[in-house]
Parts: sequence; structure tokens; C-alpha cells
Amino acid sequence: MSRTPVHGTWEPAPAARWEDAFLSGNGHHGVLVSGDPDDERVVVTHHTLVRPNGGEHARPPRLAARLPAVQDRLLAGDLTAAERFTDGRPLQWVQPFHPAFRVRVRRAAGGGPHPRRAVDFTTGEATAARAGAVSRVFVSRADDVIVHEVTGGDLDIGLDHRLPGAPARLRVGHGGLLVPEGAVLSLRARYPDGDRAYTGVTLVAVTGGRRELVPPGVRITGARSVLLLTRVRRHTGEADVLAETRLLQGLLDGTQRPYDALLARHLDRHRTAYLRVVLDLGADPAERALPGSELLRRPPGPALLERLFAAGRYHLLSSSGLNPPRLTGLWTGDWDTAWSGAFTTNANLNLQTAAAPAAALPEVTEALAALVERQLPDWRANARAIFGTRGAVAPSHTDGESGLTYHFSREYPLHLWTAGADWLLKPLVDHDEIHGGRDPRTAAALAEAALFYEDFLTRTDADGHLVVVPSYSPENRPANGGWGAVNAAMDLSAARHTLRTAARYHPRHADRWRALADRLPPHRTNADGALAEWAWPGLDDTYDHRHLSHLYGVWPLDEITPYDTPRLAAAAHRALALRGSGNDSAHGHLHQALVAARLGDAGRTARALRRVLAGDFFHASLMSAHYPRRSVYNADAAHTLPGVLIEALVQSTPDRLVLLPAVPDLCPRGELRGVRTRFGAEIDLAWDPDGARAVVRPRRTHRVELRTSAGAEPLDLVAGEDRVLVLGAR
Repeated sequence: MSRTPVHGTWEPAPAARWEDAFLSGNGHHGVLVSGDPDDERVVVTHHTLVRPNGGEHARPPRLAARLPAVQDRLLAGDLTAAERFTDGRPLQWVQPFHPAFRVRVRRAAGGGPHPRRAVDFTTGEATAARAGAVSRVFVSRADDVIVHEVTGGDLDIGLDHRLPGAPARLRVGHGGLLVPEGAVLSLRARYPDGDRAYTGVTLVAVTGGRRELVPPGVRITGARSVLLLTRVRRHTGEADVLAETRLLQGLLDGTQRPYDALLARHLDRHRTAYLRVVLDLGADPAERALPGSELLRRPPGPALLERLFAAGRYHLLSSSGLNPPRLTGLWTGDWDTAWSGAFTTNANLNLQTAAAPAAALPEVTEALAALVERQLPDWRANARAIFGTRGAVAPSHTDGESGLTYHFSREYPLHLWTAGADWLLKPLVDHDEIHGGRDPRTAAALAEAALFYEDFLTRTDADGHLVVVPSYSPENRPANGGWGAVNAAMDLSAARHTLRTAARYHPRHADRWRALADRLPPHRTNADGALAEWAWPGLDDTYDHRHLSHLYGVWPLDEITPYDTPRLAAAAHRALALRGSGNDSAHGHLHQALVAARLGDAGRTARALRRVLAGDFFHASLMSAHYPRRSVYNADAAHTLPGVLIEALVQSTPDRLVLLPAVPDLCPRGELRGVRTRFGAEIDLAWDPDGARAVVRPRRTHRVELRTSAGAEPLDLVAGEDRVLVLGAR
């Protein structure tokens, strides 16, 4: 029984469903491991694997010439005018994410009791063992290769593309070749109606024993151990399998224990990142020893929260590299992924990545920064085509290849949404504040977003305030109007934040951009005393919805706080209280928890958490689902939950530290170690009902405001000098 948090999870039987398979990944390749040493199935994924569906040729709608007329009609009171602001195309989904194939390893003589399968978050290894038969798999962050070692028994090994939903017209070819190390297997799958394809190559390195090609696989007999090294590439034309084979052979490096050597190189990167932040809630050692599925069946408690916090950081790290996480992280066992398995930027990707800076995962913010940098030219094309402006507008959906806006419809006029760039850049700005620098990629994207607002914000109201028109509040509509409206609260907050943040990064333009921000209208409080989702008079709120776009100024921004803007914070709190849960999406519940934590509402934070913990949202893999009863595999809850707990315990701005603002009753005591703050300090925090102790380790000399249940006081920090804070009972 563990007296410290468990950094992993386990199950007493193989995964019967791919959703329950344990996960490993390096942000490029991913694997879903079933955990059966006698019939191991390792599904291989890669961030680049998206199926051509016409989206690769799609362009944003060319609507700029029609924009002034639509603005005129909206401002004149035609509440449905924006519904005609389209080029009439049908809804076009982005290219859907899909798995590559599964590596199947079948043992000639198996049987016996169920194996124990486990995943170690500190190493990224998924293991399974039974009566001398052992399988262990990880995805190397150092060498970008899937490493799979099998011991015990005679084996049949093959690559199998026949996964659920695979297109019937997928053109598949297999290859096999004996080499001095053992054998090489390849699988090439070409998509229907085109030249795009992907190819997987597996080097089978055999220690002892014999090998025989049994097309389309290889049979191994009498071996002491077998090591499989796998990579997959998406390409046009033909892949060079021999060149990939030589690269895989080079990884063996003549060592007697290649698995251990590859693992050691991987751990230098993975373990270091994973262990930067740890949550210890003092859970019962007996509960810590339980399999994950048993913890999920029990009433929510500290042991479950500890494990989900650890799993969330592990999965977030493992899915981030080439790209940040998709709707499904980096994993799927089915070609029919919901919502194309895309990067959805109007809540989902944002919720998943928001905690990365505070949770000390720069690997995640780096992946996000790389995606933004690659797609910035497409964002410029969106601004020109739709709005006729300079600058950049981010899409609400992307497959990772194209950043062009072409996924929209009348009911989801996502092409009207202009706040996307600000939300995507917020974690990157937080990262810069934590580390005391200014990434030139973030600076460039902020400048482009500010240029867009310079050109777009030209209309004014009767009081001389600038007007955001058309304006869309994802994914909601006024009770008495169309989907495209005027002055959505989110758009106002995002425009102000972009302009003022860009001014800090670009002093030469600061006066102009700050002046523009100052001309935006204030938020509106409606007749119910709630912060209105649309600041334009006459637009009525629709309360029962999963998104909380209008509370963007509360979280993730600091525009509305109980300390600086108490009246607005009270209106925001009323808006949160009135909000329904819509279709019971996990991201909606956790978004409510994040806003509640910022507003200091511990009870509402805990209730929102409980809806997810008790709603059957988690698979045995500890990856989550979008809906209750584990419906629709989706990473939102898994990746967002660590951020909820951090926000409930520690909040920061460049000039403020808030300790224990909204501690849920699920965790009355515990320790949170390694959290980063936006004023450049690292914090270790311990708390219980009688008080708390925090150690602040600043890297910069700075004065901040310290906020606790006792009130506010100045806190002077000196770089390199630890400060110990002792707090009384809350």
C-alpha cells in the first residue's frame, strides 16, 4: 500500500474495448495498449494522420464585400441579418483524425489467469505480465519511436489495418524482409481517390531463437526476447521503407539491452517533465492500491482525485509535441472520430491546455506555439477573405494541417467568431510571464491579432463606443435573435485583452492599441443581475448552455475579479448561477468549475467537479468521455481536471498571488508541489483545516499582492530567496 500518491494505474484484466486501453505517447506517435501478453494489440496513432475529405482544398468564404451591408442591418435592429452572411456552402468538416494500424503479437501457448496490466506515468510504460510472459511498451520522446519488448513463448507478429470504421476502399500493401536483427514488417495504406498515404515500418529484433516470414507477418520461435521498433509516416508517392529500416536499426546501437538504453534516453525528457508538479491529498493507502476502474466505481474521494490529477498531466504531456492535444488527445482506435477528432479552439483545446503554464508543462505550450506559428498565414487569409482586414483570425476547428476557416453553418456560424486568436494565445502569454521572456512567435501573432482589430473595429454606437459587429458567442444565441449578433461579451473581453497585451509586447504601437481598447464598451448587467452574454441592449440571454463564453473575462482572463471589479464579479457570479449544463458535456461542467474557482466559490467548484467524477465520464484507461456513461471518447475532462484543482488552490497574475481561493470539500488537506506563478516563482503549498504553509521560490525580485482568507497584504520577493508563508484556518 502506497503512502505517497500513485503515479500510474492498473487493471486486473486486459482491455476489452479500445477506449479502456492504456496510453502512451510522445506528442507525435501514440499507442493504445490492450494489455494481454498472449494476444497483445497495440494500436498505433500519429498526429499527422488525417483522412483527406476535401477539406485539404477548402478555402474561407469570400464575404468581405458584403460585410458593411450586414453590419448596417444588424445595427439597425435586424437581429437575424448575420444568418445570411454566408456563401451558401454546406457544412464541411475538417479532415478526420484516424488510427494507423495495430501491431498484433500472438503467443502460441497462452492461457492461465488474467494478467495484470499497468501504466507507469513516470516512465510512460504500459506493461502486462502473466506467468513468465511480459509485454512492455513506451513511445520515446528522445528518439520518436514506439518501443515494444515481449518475452516468453513463440510469437506470431503482424501489422493489421482492420480497425473499426476503416474505409473499404483503403488500398493496403504489406511487406516483409528478413534482416540480421530479425525481420522488418511494413504496411502501406493509400487513401481512396488520391495519392496520399501512410506507411508503418516495424523492425523486429530477436534475441535467440528462429524467425520465419509468414506473410503478411513473421513467426518467432524459441527467442528469449523480441524488441519491436515502430514508426509511421504520412506521405505522398511511395515511402522509402529501406531508409526507415536503416534508421530503426541505428537505434539498436550494438547494445546488449536496447530497450533499457532507449528507455533511459526517453526518461531524461519524460520523467523530468512529469514530476515537476505533484498533488498529494493524503489519501487512504488502501484506496491508492485499488485499480482505476474500482476507484471510479466508488464515491469520489482523495485517492481518485490524486490519480486523475496525475493521469491528466501524464496524458496532456504525452499528447503534446508536434501538436497540442486533439479532441481525443493523441489517441483513437476507430476511424469514425466524433467531430473529426479535430482541434476545436472555441473551448475544448483551450480548456485542455490552459493549465499547462501553471502545471509546469512547457512542452504543451511549445506544441501550441508551433501550431499557431504554422497556421498564422492561414489566419491572415481568414481575415482578408471574411472581413477584408489585415491581421489574423483563428478558425474554430482545425485538423492540424490547415488553419483556414471553412467549418461553419447557419446554426454554427463559426466564421463570424473573432476571439479565437486571443484564447489560443493566452497560455503562451502566461508562459512568457512565468519565464520572464517574450517569445517572438507569440509577439508576432499578437501583433497580427491587434492589426485585425484596428481594421475591423470601425463601427460605433450612440455613445461613441466601438461595436463588435457581427459578433458570435460560441456556441450560443440570444433568446430573441440570430446566431450572429452584436457585442458578445467574449468578443469585447478578447479584443480588449489582445490590444492591451499586444501593446505590452510592441511599445511602438502601444498608444494606438491602448486607445482602441479604451473605446470598447463596458460589459452589461441584465435584468436578472447577471453579466449579459451580449452587451448590446435588447438582446436576451439564453441560460441553459454548455459553453460559458460570456465569462471569458473571469476565466481565463483577469478582466473581472472579486478584488478589482467586485460589482462585475457579482454579476458574473449571478450569470454562473443561472447557467444550465446544456447537453451535460464534461467540458461544460469543468468550465463552470474554473469560473467558480476564480470567483472564490468553493461550493460551486466542488459541485461541478462531482458532476464529472460521479457521472461515469472516465474509462478504465483514465482517459475521459464527452458525455456521461462514457459516451464519445474525448480528452476534455482528463486534461482539464488538473487545471481545475490548481485554480482551486493557487491563482496568480503578474502582480498577485491568491492562496486557497476555492478549496473543494473533496480535498480538505494535502500538498501541491511545483506550481508556477505568473510573477516568476515556484510554489509548494500544504494545507489542512487548521491552516496552511506555502514556500515561495521566486526567480525575480518583485512585490506582489498576497490574497488569503485573511485579506490582502503586500509580499516582497527577492530572486533566489525562499519565502515561507504560514496561514491560519480558513
